[in-house]
Amino acid sequence: MKERLIFSLLLALQLICASVFLWELLSSLIGFSSKPISWALYETIEILAGVGLILGVVMTAILLRRSARARDKAEASLRLASGAFMDVLNERFTEWGLTPAERDVALFSIKGLSTTEIAALRQTSEGTVKAQTNAIYRKAGVSGRPQLLSLFIDALMDDQVAMVPASVTDDAA
Repeated sequence: MKERLIFSLLLALQLICASVFLWELLSSLIGFSSKPISWALYETIEILAGVGLILGVVMTAILLRRSARARDKAEASLRLASGAFMDVLNERFTEWGLTPAERDVALFSIKGLSTTEIAALRQTSEGTVKAQTNAIYRKAGVSGRPQLLSLFIDALMDDQVAMVPASVTDDAA
């Protein structure tokens, strides 16, 4: 609310400043005279009008930047909502440096399959699957399946992609 008031006041100030310059231009163009004011006051008014216009340009730039950020966030949200969840998974898996086998195990884990079911599908032992899930958790910076899943749920709920902790990228290197 406070921010909206500030923007409204700056917009009003910019309108007043533009009116001052327009009034001066039209009065000299049309030739109607007004009561003269001192040069010091006249110069002060022009300086304030110029400062007001500059402030308006700065605030416009700030608003454009915020608008671009909001657009980027909305596009990311739309990408998630439009069924690109697998793309998000693959991006995270790449960031974490998962092997193809770890990618499969991570995907099956996120889908809710048990260790036994994953081992049967991949035709490997449960011990291998457990070792791969531990590697996935370490690379993702989580302690278990619920936290792994929550990374992606948070991305969907918050309309943003969860960031990988810096310590994880150090571990993967």
